[in-house]
Amino acid sequence: MPRSNPDVKIDQVRAMSEELFTACQRLVPQLTHNNPPPTREQLAQMLASPASFLFQATLPDFGDEIIGMGTLVLYYVPTGLRGYIEDIVVDEKVRGQRIGQALMQACLDTAEKAGAPQVMLTSNPGREAANRMYLRMGFELRKTNVYRYSFTRKK
Repeated sequence: MPRSNPDVKIDQVRAMSEELFTACQRLVPQLTHNNPPPTREQLAQMLASPASFLFQATLPDFGDEIIGMGTLVLYYVPTGLRGYIEDIVVDEKVRGQRIGQALMQACLDTAEKAGAPQVMLTSNPGREAANRMYLRMGFELRKTNVYRYSFTRKK
């Protein structure tokens, strides 16, 4: 597996900051148009949750600006500890520098250290570069159905 970018710095976010809020306002719309960026209160709730691990990426050339982020969720079910990776996003202006891979590796390392036997994620097939990265990192494409129930149904 190719190594991640040696210049990228990955840190776990442990406290709410204006820089984090600003980064979410910029990065979340680059990830999805289905969900708005989080409010300050939603970010604070996520950071306070013992199940959520938010990681941020920075590069020396961009100072303290957060140029990527990703979330690992660890939770227990009757069959054991589960890990799920969500919302990996790298700013459009720095994509292709293996920053996403570094964020993914931080999530995987944390899950492994916690004792999770595996980590799952979902990805839109149209996100071709992301899907290639997941395969390159050792993820296996599963044949499964993903269902979603929406509480905001059209009337």
